[in-house]
Amino acid sequence: MAKETVKNHSEFEELVENPDALAQRLYGSEDFVKKNKSKLLGVFIAIAAVIVGGFLYFNYRSTQNVEAQNSMFQAVYYFEADSLSKALNGDGQNPGLLEIADEYSSTDAGNLANFYAGVALLKEGQFAEAEARLKKFKSDDYLLQSRAYNLTGDALLEQGKHGEAADMYKKAASHNANEFFSPQYLLKAGFAYEAGNNYSAAVGVYDQIIKDYVASAEVTDAKKFKARAEELAGGKQAE
Repeated sequence: MAKETVKNHSEFEELVENPDALAQRLYGSEDFVKKNKSKLLGVFIAIAAVIVGGFLYFNYRSTQNVEAQNSMFQAVYYFEADSLSKALNGDGQNPGLLEIADEYSSTDAGNLANFYAGVALLKEGQFAEAEARLKKFKSDDYLLQSRAYNLTGDALLEQGKHGEAADMYKKAASHNANEFFSPQYLLKAGFAYEAGNNYSAAVGVYDQIIKDYVASAEVTDAKKFKARAEELAGGKQAE
C-alpha cells in the first residue's frame, strides 16, 4: 500500500515538474476521448435521460396527486354525510373513492382514498373488501396507521378470522405504543381470542394491559376479563 502511494506521488511530482510529461498525459486523454467519443456520448445521454426522467416523473406524481385531491373532494363530502354508496362509487359525475384509489394508487391522495374506502366498506358490511383496502393503506402518521390496523382487525373479526384479528389488534397496539390507544387495542385482541376460544392467549393480552398500562382506564376491565378467561381456560383444559 505504501509503495503504491509513493508511486502515485512520484507520478504527480513528475507531471508538475515536467511540462512535457504533463502535455503527453493530456494528449493521451484527448486521444482516449477521440477514440471513445461515441461511447462517452452514449453514457452522457443515458445520464441526462435519467435526470430528465426523474424530473418528469416527480412532476407527473405531483400533478397526479393534485388531480386526485380535487377528485376526492366530493367523495369525502358524501362520506362525511354518510352517503356511503356515492362515496364509494361516485354519483355519475364525480368519481368515488374506489376509482380514485385505483386510478391514483401511486399518490398520497390515492393512498388516503384507500383508507376512506376501507372505512366505508366496513360500515356497509363488505368486510373482505374493507380488509383489502385497509391493508393497502400506509401512513407515516402513527396514530392513523394504528387506526388502520385496528379497523383491519374489525374487518377480520367480522369474517370470523379471530386469530388474525387478534394479531392485527396487537399490531395496532404495538405500533408506536402509547398509554391511551394501546390498551384499547389490546382489550379488543383479548375479545378476539376469546371469540376463537383461545382463552390462554386472551389471558396473555389482558395481563399485558395490567402490567404495562397500570394507569389506563382499561385496567379494571382487563383484570375482570383475565379472571374470566383463566376460568374458561381451566375448564377447557379439564375437558
